[in-house]
Amino acid sequence: MAQTKRQVFYSFCFDDDVMRVQQIRNMGVVDGDEPVSPNEWEQLQRKDGGVKKWIDDNMAYRSCVVVLVGKRTADRKWVKYEIEKAWNDKKGLLGVYIHNLKCPRNGLGSQGANPFDQFTLKDGTKLSSVVKCYNPIFNDAYGDIKANLSSWVETAINSRKS
Repeated sequence: MAQTKRQVFYSFCFDDDVMRVQQIRNMGVVDGDEPVSPNEWEQLQRKDGGVKKWIDDNMAYRSCVVVLVGKRTADRKWVKYEIEKAWNDKKGLLGVYIHNLKCPRNGLGSQGANPFDQFTLKDGTKLSSVVKCYNPIFNDAYGDIKANLSSWVETAINSRKS
């Protein structure tokens, strides 16, 4: 019997990484949330609580949050919110560096900071020591992500269950 694809929420820096993220969505190895258009994003930002509500609504029925890490991802306000919400909601959580995916506009990117380094758990442990941030092989990042994303998601979900 075929295994059902996991439902995931992708967290990323839209301005920098939307083309790289689209490559991952198009792999089809997990079912991701639908992106908002730049116009919809502007409208959400103008509404009081609009972005937060959109995130909350779209993350609600997802089993895992995948943070796609580019150069500025760790600095983004809404990425930080999504990480904290995923952790507090006991969802699977992981990161994948995407700087080695080729963007049609600007080629390869620069590796960003681990976004989980900014969070400290109640016992003083850094979230980055608990949540894995995968760095796909540089000469075939696309192939590495495609071959492993579903197992990385399963590992993240199972680690939250234990």
